[in-house]
Amino acid sequence: MISKRESKKKLKMNKKVVFIGGGTGLATILKGVKNYPWQISAIVAMTDDGLSTGRIRRDFRILPPGDIRKCLIALSNDEGLLKEIFDYRFARGKGLARHSLGNLLILALEKITGSFAKAIQEASKILNIKGEVLPSTLENVELGGKLLNGKTIIGERQLFLKGMKNEIEKVWLAPEIVKANPKAVKKIKNADVLVIGPGSFYTSIIPNLLIRGITKAIVKNRRAQKIYICNVSTERGETQGFSVEDHIDILQQYSSRKIVKHCVVNNKVVSISKKQYKLGEVNNITTVKEKILGCKITNADVIDDKNPLYHDPRKLAKILYKIIK
Repeated sequence: MISKRESKKKLKMNKKVVFIGGGTGLATILKGVKNYPWQISAIVAMTDDGLSTGRIRRDFRILPPGDIRKCLIALSNDEGLLKEIFDYRFARGKGLARHSLGNLLILALEKITGSFAKAIQEASKILNIKGEVLPSTLENVELGGKLLNGKTIIGERQLFLKGMKNEIEKVWLAPEIVKANPKAVKKIKNADVLVIGPGSFYTSIIPNLLIRGITKAIVKNRRAQKIYICNVSTERGETQGFSVEDHIDILQQYSSRKIVKHCVVNNKVVSISKKQYKLGEVNNITTVKEKILGCKITNADVIDDKNPLYHDPRKLAKILYKIIK
């Protein structure tokens, strides 16, 4: 018979933790947390339209598989070649060059099952993932944006590229009203912990919060711990010149002042650049403040020392575990 103490401990260790984001940032954090004793759900932005994903979207009229693929690989428990197969990208070949094999496999599964959601489920089984990966919406949606020079850009990749020369002033979804994935909303409502970020600010994080059903579900879940993982560096094309305060302020502007109550900030600066407009430059950011706009700040070394544009998955997971515990 399980004692009350053991029962409580098991309950604490089996928390439902939902991660919200997209792209490389979300995959990074999932790599670190997948071995922790949590029920993990990853909710992924559906505005990606670059390289292989963009071609598949245009040619086959399906939802973007790229960021979904990255998260599936990050959560995979497979120790063989399957992860490498899903991550393989063709270097050449007519019609194949720059395509990701994993994207093509998800496309094939979508055609076989007749559903993008079912395709993800089948890919999850193949890769033997821990947890669940869900699109934030099942509707076809694009990201639009306005630059400081007044130009309007439609398309996530183009917005990122044009943003390198002119700062992004605001973003929106096209169409503006998008229905949230009901399964994603349910996961958010039942979550014990909600984690937003890290990731490209305007093209991976904000697109999720522009879906009213997603933001509303986050705000309405009053019992959950709500944590924002601030990026360790500004990002060319998106957040040049941003401080930690800027990240939190604009995050709240696009969602709600109640969107998060806790923020993890890197406190180890590896690289500072005055030439943020140049491709490849890194500008690490941090803060000494204990609270910003209602968010409690936890400062910790969570940076990848070899690649200071990103978080270190293990360091970040360890800090998250301490906060959640």
